[in-house]
Amino acid sequence: MKTITDTRVLIREPFDRYLSQSREHLASHALADFRKSPRLYHDKQLGLIPDEDRPAFVVGRAAHTLILEGPETFEKAYAVGGPVNDKTGKPYGANTKAFAEWASAQGKPVLTEANFDLVTHLAAGVREHEAATELLDGIIAEGVVRTDYCGVPCQIRMDGFSPARGIVDLKTTDDLNYFESDARRYGYSHQMAFYRAVLAIALGEALPVHMIAVEKKPPFRCGVWRMGTDLLGVAQKENEQAIKRLKKCRETDTWPTGFEAIREFDYL
Repeated sequence: MKTITDTRVLIREPFDRYLSQSREHLASHALADFRKSPRLYHDKQLGLIPDEDRPAFVVGRAAHTLILEGPETFEKAYAVGGPVNDKTGKPYGANTKAFAEWASAQGKPVLTEANFDLVTHLAAGVREHEAATELLDGIIAEGVVRTDYCGVPCQIRMDGFSPARGIVDLKTTDDLNYFESDARRYGYSHQMAFYRAVLAIALGEALPVHMIAVEKKPPFRCGVWRMGTDLLGVAQKENEQAIKRLKKCRETDTWPTGFEAIREFDYL
């Protein structure tokens, strides 16, 4: 097995730099788009369908930074609060012009006090879970790996990596009781299988995969899952079949929606 230090396979770079490489390197989210619809993937690659950046995404990234990289990195990466109305003594609302002007002047993403409170509760929920804390102890956060996979340049950005514990991914969820069904709905097994396969090519060995999930509402419960090797194996095969189809689409410049044929609808 190769090591991270002597092969330099793990890259540390800003998230914007990672995104800038998405045209040349296939990432798990782009492959998920392709599995859903080749047309969707292609239109996103052309910039015809811009990626959304909803406020919830900013909160999620902030939680990742605080939980995985710690308070010092968080404070450098995010501004918290907002301007105060001198007449009322209360902060301006997040949708006001005064807040927008203040946020623009910060030069980095901004969290309202309410969002910051949510992020700190998410971090506390993770800290209170013994297994989650052990998994995150000493990890390398936000490490990037690039290599060819199935003949296609690919890249991954892992929430956490440890030579001893493998890949550690952090998710937020509305209800921990339904996390496993949400994981199936959002294709987490395919995402983790992609990460594991790309990392295995770079290191020469497939490592374990764990997911940590924390609720976005009180009591901010946290749970830990080890991804089954059989599940990851099935998802990996489906990913590789999708990459094969992707190469064919690129060769022929043909991008179907996936719904061209008539389908049967005959079940109750």
